[in-house]
Amino acid sequence: MELKRVHPYLWEIPQSGGMRVPGRIYATRELLADPKSDESLQQVRNVAHLPGIVRYSLAMPDIHWGYGFPIGGVAATRLEDGVISPGGVGYDINCGVRLIATRVAHKEVQEKIPQVVTRLFQSIPAGVGSSGAVPRLSRTDLRRVVEKGSLWAVERGFGCAADLEYTEERGCLDSAEEEAVSSRASERGSTQIGTLGSGNHFIELDVIEEIFLPDVAEAYGLAEGNLAVFIHCGSRGLGYQVCDDYLQVMGGAMRKYGIQLPDRQLACAPLESEEARRYLAAMAGAANFAWANRQVIMALAEQALLQGLQMTPRELGFRLVYDVCHNIAKFESHEIDGKPQTLCVHRKGATRAFPPGCDAIPPAYRKWGQPVLIPGDMGTGSYVLVGTSRAMAETFGSSCHGAGRVRSRTQALQHAQGRDLFGEMRERGVVLMATGRRTVAEEMPDAYKDIHAVVGVIENAGISRKVARLRPVGVVKG
Repeated sequence: MELKRVHPYLWEIPQSGGMRVPGRIYATRELLADPKSDESLQQVRNVAHLPGIVRYSLAMPDIHWGYGFPIGGVAATRLEDGVISPGGVGYDINCGVRLIATRVAHKEVQEKIPQVVTRLFQSIPAGVGSSGAVPRLSRTDLRRVVEKGSLWAVERGFGCAADLEYTEERGCLDSAEEEAVSSRASERGSTQIGTLGSGNHFIELDVIEEIFLPDVAEAYGLAEGNLAVFIHCGSRGLGYQVCDDYLQVMGGAMRKYGIQLPDRQLACAPLESEEARRYLAAMAGAANFAWANRQVIMALAEQALLQGLQMTPRELGFRLVYDVCHNIAKFESHEIDGKPQTLCVHRKGATRAFPPGCDAIPPAYRKWGQPVLIPGDMGTGSYVLVGTSRAMAETFGSSCHGAGRVRSRTQALQHAQGRDLFGEMRERGVVLMATGRRTVAEEMPDAYKDIHAVVGVIENAGISRKVARLRPVGVVKG
């Protein structure tokens, strides 16, 4: 595969064969994998074959192999001749990150971190098939979750109305239709609200270790030395089933509409088709489920901190900074050839990075730009960045979403044999609790790219600017 260097942080796969646009990958030479052996680069090329794709098939520096699209992939399609592809959203619809700030100085409560992690582990069900944070939802209640998102949780006392202001889309996509969600998906989700799941999902206690943009950090409520909380999870079994259901539908749609692509995992349907409409309605429902899930987890986490730190709510100062989604498709207006155009933007393992002045940003942040939340692996660090106008011009207002895997889960398990992973985390100053050793081995820091190098690409390319760096001190995993 031919790769051309555009600048030190951007590479291009020239348009050839059936590609409708070039491919572009944000990376340094050191982060860029061998194009002869890296399947994710071939996936960037494959995505460029989608009908109606605009400008480029894009990939962020945390790119790695995924289903159809690479994880870290971004693609926008036109309404009139474009398509929607579930592979461009992923199985964990609206997997996302929520960052909560506190007014508690880490140095004043350092000895209580083990107690807090224990409380979090006991309060929030984690692991494969985890359930029981709230009673099993009836079909009527589940319909309300699917259609109302975060608001459903707030109405039941999980958090407050102000949280909606600081959640992407206010925690709800209005296009959701419960009827588009299968009974199997509903059944899988009925016991999983308020649960973490497994894999790379986590709850993390961090100390804000370095501030890069003081004015922006102050606007976001981030103070150096204070504790913060990251919550990373998605739509659990409901979202997985929605994706699975509609991949079958899209396979039939490909044959029906005569769409031919180099990879069947890119199964898609024209945006104007009934198949696309129903998928988008079900996807929106799964996204709303994920927002409600994170809203409930946040409320449970606040109680765990209050109990573990033995503080009052006023002393804790638990406040949502922002909630962003990573796996989603949305209709957005972007400037193409000097004119605004509504596009369907697929972001899979990528997050929005909207610039100052954008109406989609909470008013309190509009002067500065949207918070971009980039969790790393559980042993090194995470970042808060801010979106830029260059992101809107080059990446449809998109940024990376994490460190990105460098080892598969199988490879990580092999690499972990004979090691005391919990002891290694203690040596790093991290209190770790998990339902089993396997997930820890699969998600160990060695399995991921260097988060500092990944974020460096995004900043040096002008896509987002660093606001703050956080260091983990406590982690809960499934």
